Amino acid sequence: MMTMQEQGELCFPLLANTSCRRTQRDPSTVALSSILLSAISLITVTLNLLVIISISHFKQLHTPTNLLLLSLATSDFLVGFLLVFQIFLLDGCWLFGDLICNVYYILNYVITSASIGSMVLISVDRYIAICDSLHYPIKVTLIRVQICLFLCWSASIIFHCFSFLDSLKQPGKFNTCVGECVLVVTYAVGMTDLFISFIGPITVIVVLYMKVFVVAVSQVRAMRSRVGMVTLRDTTIKSSELKAARTLGVVVVVFIVCIMPYFSIAISGQDVLLNVSSSAAIICLVFFNSCLNPLIYAIFYPWFRKAIKLIVTLQILQSDSSQMNIM
Repeated sequence: MMTMQEQGELCFPLLANTSCRRTQRDPSTVALSSILLSAISLITVTLNLLVIISISHFKQLHTPTNLLLLSLATSDFLVGFLLVFQIFLLDGCWLFGDLICNVYYILNYVITSASIGSMVLISVDRYIAICDSLHYPIKVTLIRVQICLFLCWSASIIFHCFSFLDSLKQPGKFNTCVGECVLVVTYAVGMTDLFISFIGPITVIVVLYMKVFVVAVSQVRAMRSRVGMVTLRDTTIKSSELKAARTLGVVVVVFIVCIMPYFSIAISGQDVLLNVSSSAAIICLVFFNSCLNPLIYAIFYPWFRKAIKLIVTLQILQSDSSQMNIM
């Protein structure tokens, strides 16, 4: 007869022969982890919701660049909700069924790839705006940006659903016990995803941002060499371009640092078995990046700080609030 203590170690005590065992952790550590994850989830969801409301509500913010930021904020918002599952997984037990397990992991891949795609589009947008400013209004329009974002999200969903089609057809195929949540990432799928969703996009982002930075620096140097011939307006434009280059550099570095471990599993050279305990830290790091993005907006974008004030004070409920000047 199994004792009550032994039953307590099982994820599903009624399934004594097939249930997984709970991971033994220090209660204080579990409590601290739960509080930390809950805080990150709440902050991530709240801040990105503010970004979504701001850009969606105020007509003045309906620009191609802000539409790209809206896409990034949407993916970060969804990431905040996925973080809730990590709170329930601190004891190593998955309680939501095999199908939801696979959907959970695949959503992580889809949202991450869509975020990277949005970052690529943002880098292209900034490159054209700074390096080819005369043709920017012609090349970058709302319709073109909407089409690009639709293709970005659609491609991410189709690719990852196709990559893990077997797992979706047979949920729990690779589980060794009830309460386990695993998803097998084969070497072929991992390497393909590594190049399509990481190496390729990150290369494009870094190259474009480097060109933006070089152009901004060269323009500032040219401005300084014409002492006495430069107007105040010229100084403002050149300084803003250099500041934009530095800001984008910060965003890119933070993004790469947070996202790098997520794709490093594909470089192991063998099939990788993801489970709750081994992937928690990697996934949480990605989640933390989603929390940082709106904080960066708040630091560098005055319109976002003003929009937050209008939202928090409920001034957006006024009939003509969407027409307010917040730039």
